[in-house]
Amino acid sequence: MHRKALVTGGAGFIGSRLARALLAQGLEVVILDDLSMGRRENVPGGAAFLQGDVRSGEDVRRALQGVDIVFHEAARVSIRASLAAFHDDADVNFMGTLNLLQCLPKSDVRRLVFASSMAVYADSPAPDPVSEDHPTEPISPYGIAKLAAERYCLQICRDLGIACHVLRYFNTFGPGQAFTPYVGVVTIFVRRLLEGQAPVIFGDGEQRRDFVHVDDVVAANLLAMNSPADCGVFNVGTGRATSVNEIARLLCDRIAPGCMPEHREPHPGELRYSIADIRRIGVALGYRPATSLSERIGDVIEHVRSARQVRQ
Repeated sequence: MHRKALVTGGAGFIGSRLARALLAQGLEVVILDDLSMGRRENVPGGAAFLQGDVRSGEDVRRALQGVDIVFHEAARVSIRASLAAFHDDADVNFMGTLNLLQCLPKSDVRRLVFASSMAVYADSPAPDPVSEDHPTEPISPYGIAKLAAERYCLQICRDLGIACHVLRYFNTFGPGQAFTPYVGVVTIFVRRLLEGQAPVIFGDGEQRRDFVHVDDVVAANLLAMNSPADCGVFNVGTGRATSVNEIARLLCDRIAPGCMPEHREPHPGELRYSIADIRRIGVALGYRPATSLSERIGDVIEHVRSARQVRQ
């Protein structure tokens, strides 16, 4: 049983929900976040908050005091932005991870759960689920940094005798996702429609994604925490494919009937097909996604609508 957890990036979309779930399970929780993307108000009551940088050895060592499990969520999460800002992307996502690993030998940590991404995979020739054995040939700097960080986590933790689980998140959605022009197509589309603008689709819209609710991502992390295995690499998704055109139609119908999306030139670095084969995590950890896109997309609409009303 673990007693004290560190959640890096714990003031962000996924990290804050994970921290709340860990508190509910009786763990003491420390959050390390530089608030570049996360928000102070996301930090759940009962968690100790340290504003600091995962690239700082001093900040990480301070956060690790008494911790026996780490959930490493801190990252620059943007495939598109990583193309231009590849140095900043690697500095946080790769070097930040190495800094964390460098601080582990003098800590009490016995398990690391690393948040990776479907961006580590090569594109698939068809809209079929890809297993963890699918070729890892990323087509973006973001994917390259995540893949390198994965391999360091597995190697260094093995050398230190620390259990390590790598979770490759697919397209996570849910209420509370911070708005940026690059991340979270559901939130981006909802925001545009509520502002009276058409959603913008880059490419033909037939690229297919696996949209997994943030609650299921949190559940996967809790299962990894309690796994009897010392290591594992797992996809976290639903196994269901949804096209970007389908997302746009669904949201237009719910928010602005009759609205038609705009199509623009596709962005480089993005996978056309990205659907998770979740059989391995189901067998090894007992993971079963409990939600679907159609069931929970209304939560995102209401959250964005409420946030807009508060700002107004």
